[in-house]
Amino acid sequence: MAQRECALAKPRCDLLEPSEQSTMKMNFCRIMRLLALRYGDHEAIVNIERNRRYTYAQYHLLSNRIADVLRTTLKVRAGERFMLILENDNLSLMMFPSTFKQEGTVVMTNLRDALDEHARQIDLVKPRIVFLETRLLDSYYEILRHRGCEVVVMDPPTAEQAALPGVHSFWPLVEAACDLDNEVNLDTDEHICMLRFTGGTTGKGKCAMYSIDNWMACRDAAFINTDLGFSSTTRLLHVSPLSHGTLMKFIPTVYAGGTNITLNHLDMESWRRTVEHERVTHSFLVPTVLYRLLELQRSDPKDFSSLTTLIYGAAPMSPDKLGELVACFGQIFTQGYAATESPMLITTLNKAAHQPDSATTLQHLSSAGRPTPGVEVFIADAQGNPLPNGETGEIRIRCKAIIKGYYENPEATVAEFEDGAWKSGDLGYIDADGYLYIVDRLKDMIISGGFNVYAVEVEAALAAHPSVMMAAVVGIPHAEWGEAIHAEVVLRKGETVSAEALIAHTRARLGGYKAPKSLVFVDELPTSAVGKVLRRQVREKYWQGALRKIG
Repeated sequence: MAQRECALAKPRCDLLEPSEQSTMKMNFCRIMRLLALRYGDHEAIVNIERNRRYTYAQYHLLSNRIADVLRTTLKVRAGERFMLILENDNLSLMMFPSTFKQEGTVVMTNLRDALDEHARQIDLVKPRIVFLETRLLDSYYEILRHRGCEVVVMDPPTAEQAALPGVHSFWPLVEAACDLDNEVNLDTDEHICMLRFTGGTTGKGKCAMYSIDNWMACRDAAFINTDLGFSSTTRLLHVSPLSHGTLMKFIPTVYAGGTNITLNHLDMESWRRTVEHERVTHSFLVPTVLYRLLELQRSDPKDFSSLTTLIYGAAPMSPDKLGELVACFGQIFTQGYAATESPMLITTLNKAAHQPDSATTLQHLSSAGRPTPGVEVFIADAQGNPLPNGETGEIRIRCKAIIKGYYENPEATVAEFEDGAWKSGDLGYIDADGYLYIVDRLKDMIISGGFNVYAVEVEAALAAHPSVMMAAVVGIPHAEWGEAIHAEVVLRKGETVSAEALIAHTRARLGGYKAPKSLVFVDELPTSAVGKVLRRQVREKYWQGALRKIG
C-alpha cells in the first residue's frame, strides 16, 4: 500500500480533572500494534470469496488506514454515526479493531433486511456515511442521498456510478490514507462504539447501544469458557452474518492470535470445501444447518479432522440428532446462549454434556447450559423478586456485557432494564446442578434457523394486503429450524387470495427469512375482551406435547 506523510496528534500533557483521571481509556492502535508484534506473519483475516488474506502485521496497518479514512477523509467525529450494509468479508475489514481506532459510532445492519427496513433504520440513527456493497448502489442511491448520506462502495463502481454525487470508492480512499498509529483514546464505558438493531414487542427493531466494555466482556467470556479452546491455532469460519451472533467469536479469535475466515453466503458445499482446504478448527452453526451437514457428510464425506469446536445457538439440539452428529463428527459440539442485549456467552453447554448416554445428560441437553463464571443469572417473579431453584419465572441477567440501553428509546430502556439487570423476557428455571432451562417466551419473538423474527411485524405485513382482515403469526415446532413461521389469516368478507400469494407478498415487504413458511385460513381468531388477538392461544395448539415451549 502506498503511504503518505501524516501527522500524529500530540498527546495531552495537561493535568486532568479527578473525574477524568478515574475513567478507563484505551488506545486501540497500541493494542493492535502489540498483537501485530506478537503474532506478526500469522494470518488474521481470510476472505474466501474475494480471495484476500491479511497477516496480523498487515491487518494492523490496514485498520489504521480505514480509521484514518473515517477520521481524516470522511471527517466522522465523536457522536456521529456511519452504517455498514455489507457482506461478511467486507465486514471483517470494518470490525474491531478498525472501528475502535476512531471516534465515530458504527451502525451494524443485517444485509438480508429489506430496503424499507434499512431506510427505517437510517431514519432513526441518521448516519452521515453508509458503507455499501456496490451491487446495491443503484437501488439504494436515491434513498441514501435523499437522507443526506454519503456512500462508500466496497468494490470498484462503474464509471457512471463513480460520477454520482456523494459516492466514494473504498480502496482508493484506503490506499491514500495514513497507516501510522493515532492518538485516539476512547472511554471504555462511556463511549458508544456500536449500534445494532434488535426486535421489540412492537415488531420494529430497537437499536441497542454498546460500549467497548460490553465487547471486552464478550472477549473475556470466551476465554473463561476454556472448553471453547480459543488460541493462536484457532481458525474460525464465519458463515452467518458477522453483524450478528458470530461477531461474538470474531473478537476473541483476534485477541487469541487466531484466524477469522469468512464466507458471505450459507452454502453447505462451500462451507465443507473451506473447512477441508483451510483446516478450519471452529465454526458457528445453528442446529438446522448441522442436520443438513450431517446428511451431506454421510453421503459425501470430507476431511473434517481439523474441526475441534462446533458452536451452536439460537435453538436446542435434538437429542436424537445429537447422537448421530457425535457419531459422525466426534464430541466437538458446544451450545451458547446469548442475546443482543448481552453480547457474550451468558451460559454454555460444554462438549462433555453432548453425549446422550444417560438420563442425566439427556435432561441437560434440553438446557441452555450453565452460566459463565462471573455472570449473574437469576429467576424472578413478576415483581422482580428472586425465585428459588426449580421455580419458573423470568430470566434476568447482570454482567459487564449488558448494553447501555436503546438508542432514542428511553421508554424501552426503562421497561427492559431494572437495577442493573436485563429482563430477558424469557421464562425459565435453574436446576439443582446450576443448569439454566428456557421453557417459554414472554416476548413474541420467533427464532427460526438462527434469525429473530417478531410476530407483530409479520402480521402487519400480512394485514397490508387488501384481502386480509387480521392475522396471527406464531412459531411452530420444526425439526430443523427449531421454529418455523406460521400464520393464521382471516380474510375480508368476499375476498379470496391464495396462501402462496400472501407469503410472496410478505416476502417482498420483509425479506425471505421473515416470510411465513406455512399459512392457513381460519374463520376467526381468539381475541380478548377488548378485541386483541390472543396469539398465545394460537401458538399453544401447535406446541401441545412439546417438552420445551421454545425453539
